Amino acid sequence: MTALAVPAILLTAAACGSEDSSSSGPLATVSGKAGEQPTIELDEDAGVTETSVEVLSEGDGAQVKQGDMLGMDVIGKTPGGDSDLVNTWMTQDGQSTTSDDPGAPPRPQLVTQAGVESALPEAITEPLIGTPVGSRVKIEGTAGDLLGDTAEAVGLDKGQALVWVFDINVAIDPTTTAEGEQAPVEEGLPEVVAEGQEPATITIPEGDAPTELREQTLIEGDGAEVLAGHTLFVQYTGVNWDGGEKFDSSWDRDGGASFQIGGGQVISGWDETLVGKHVGDRVLMVLPPDKAYGEAGNASIPGNSTLVFVVDIIGVA
Repeated sequence: MTALAVPAILLTAAACGSEDSSSSGPLATVSGKAGEQPTIELDEDAGVTETSVEVLSEGDGAQVKQGDMLGMDVIGKTPGGDSDLVNTWMTQDGQSTTSDDPGAPPRPQLVTQAGVESALPEAITEPLIGTPVGSRVKIEGTAGDLLGDTAEAVGLDKGQALVWVFDINVAIDPTTTAEGEQAPVEEGLPEVVAEGQEPATITIPEGDAPTELREQTLIEGDGAEVLAGHTLFVQYTGVNWDGGEKFDSSWDRDGGASFQIGGGQVISGWDETLVGKHVGDRVLMVLPPDKAYGEAGNASIPGNSTLVFVVDIIGVA
């Protein structure tokens, strides 16, 4: 059971083109600089028989490592398709996600893990390993090679040609933890022991649960401020105040958790507490039912539960 409602990235099937082609690639010509929506011109007659990778512009950040959590802008296209397979530059109703307003919220990112089956298949992200953050990369191949069985699931022929253009915005090592001396917890809050890459041990104090949201920054990081609309990368552990039993921890899975903060994608106590915090913070939260899952509960969490979370903020995009 997961504590967070993290939406999956879903591929939208375009109209299927023919598996046959009268020429071989390159399938796409890409123009524009990294950080801005690329212009992609497709050769409708071109086809591909094997995967090709081209770094269109090289960034100056750290190199992507196996298993890194990636925050990226991406466009996926196929010749003859009625729409993009994926396009983080546009909303589902065709509106641009780019704004010239400096006060506009950050644009949502596609989040996946490098070389790991996650939001995107391993075959698409494995070629990104070793590429510096800030790079723009074009990957061409067949739907079968790049999507595997997912190709047919979204209505694509496995021999159909695909092109993906990625802007790699961030790469987060999911084994990262908040670093520094942890502050003593305030009176009435649970004790927290968090060591290494393991779920935090959270000890509930005697007495009734708070009826109002309580939160404390146990370790103060010096990274970027978390803004509403940011894609947030975290490691967390959650327990129920009643009995102190752990119901979820990102440490129990391969990779951390990610979600857009401040927009209702997670329970309200997370949105309320984590906006304004900083990368590198360790945050303790005690959330009464109205800031968590309310009267209904969620899966293994009973209704009217007060929940306790320890969250390490390890990155934003």
